[in-house]
Amino acid sequence: MSAGRGERLADWLDDRLGTHTLGRKYLRKVFPDHWSFLLGEICLYSFVVLVLTGVYLTLFFHPSMNEVVYDGSYPPLNGVRMSEAYASTLDISFDVRGGLLIRQLHHWAALVFVAAMLTHMMRHFFTGSFRKPREVNWLFGWLLLFLGLFEGLFGYSLPDDLLSGTGLRFVHGALLSVPIVGTYLAMSVFGGEFPGDDIVARFYALHVLLVPGIMAALIVVHVLLVVYHKHTQFAGPGRTERNVVGAPFMPVYLAKAGGFFFLVFGVLALMAAVATINPVWSYGPYRADQVSTGAQPDWYLGFAEGLVRIMPGWEITLWGHTLVLGVLIPVVVFPLLLVFIGVYPFLEARFTRDRQEHHLLDRPRDRPVRTAIGAAWISLYLVLLAGGGNDIVATRLHLSINTVTWVVRIGMFVVPAAVFVVTRRVCLGLRERDRELVAHGRPTGVIRRLPHGEYVEVHEPLDPARLHTLTAHERPGEPVGHGPSRRAVAGPVRTGRDRTPGRSG
Repeated sequence: MSAGRGERLADWLDDRLGTHTLGRKYLRKVFPDHWSFLLGEICLYSFVVLVLTGVYLTLFFHPSMNEVVYDGSYPPLNGVRMSEAYASTLDISFDVRGGLLIRQLHHWAALVFVAAMLTHMMRHFFTGSFRKPREVNWLFGWLLLFLGLFEGLFGYSLPDDLLSGTGLRFVHGALLSVPIVGTYLAMSVFGGEFPGDDIVARFYALHVLLVPGIMAALIVVHVLLVVYHKHTQFAGPGRTERNVVGAPFMPVYLAKAGGFFFLVFGVLALMAAVATINPVWSYGPYRADQVSTGAQPDWYLGFAEGLVRIMPGWEITLWGHTLVLGVLIPVVVFPLLLVFIGVYPFLEARFTRDRQEHHLLDRPRDRPVRTAIGAAWISLYLVLLAGGGNDIVATRLHLSINTVTWVVRIGMFVVPAAVFVVTRRVCLGLRERDRELVAHGRPTGVIRRLPHGEYVEVHEPLDPARLHTLTAHERPGEPVGHGPSRRAVAGPVRTGRDRTPGRSG
């Protein structure tokens, strides 16, 4: 019987690309099933939406600061002089079919992308999935978050409206605060005196070419390393350091991932359709002598704004150079807060002297110090975020802005310390409760009277699965080899064989 056209095409590809071997090896890869693992997929799908909507917007946006007189579909701004960048943003919003929807979809996807990256990263932090052999992949994820912050800044600045221009003034001041070379650095970036004539075009090139290209490459490497190291999983019956329990990539996981992509896309589209974001027509074009009322950056850069707002206006002069500490110190502290999270896996490995490979995840309560550090870091970010909107907080709560600023200044040191102590105590308490459950079983609420008259509550022994989960962290570490005996264990469906943590897969 002669082979069909599809079979012949498959044979042709397999002879030249080895698709059959690759498919047999990787399409049956096993992925464990847990809701928290979807956070990484939200990052990926939001990035896809960003690329698709960004390509559409580039067809109509003009990254130029040449002045024009607006004559479009928004009457309140007719006859106003503005840059081509701002005028084209108005045209996209009011004259391009579907332009406003795509613009808002792009902006909402950016916010969700960064939020999902931060949440995804903290999930890895609290569960300890950054440990050997995944430290490099953790750095790739951290670099994606770091680039995402600046990618959002570049995109936010492109419309050249009064709000984004205020943010650019902040960037200009940060550059000027750099000792000795600050003036030259600012002149170089902006192409002259602020705001210059080139900044939008330069940010446009960074926003649509350089940074997305680097991020796309990092995402590919990040996913490939997940496949190479195999997926981590939470402790449970049948789950060890040497296997993966779950469903195969094809067809189970692929079907779930495909459906989840359309779910994420649908939610983002709904947000774009019903919730207005960044209405640039309300702010007007940027003018260097004006500042937008209530100017706030997007949430992911709010803590950097907060550092500047709560910092006293200190200045010192050294060797004829004035150091503006009120801006320089926040510019230094801002990356240090992010760098600390980036290098934490190496710090933990050094202090705990842990050199073993880990493929089972921790429950946060079982690592109270790490969990307390992560909670303290998040609390510091939230305090600084409140500082970035101190004027809004003061206005809405009818407080003095000086009072709000001083509360944030004190809270920057007190709140993280208090959160660290409380979180650690909570984790220790939860862990002690688990020990009680393991030792005595689950209370049933049934009271029994003993022969000598004492009343006691009846406890029911835990089932083996629950007992395994509660005691997994107390068992000695299992040596992880690289031999052929490592395999994947089927979850709800048969998954075949899959070697887990290895250098050969």
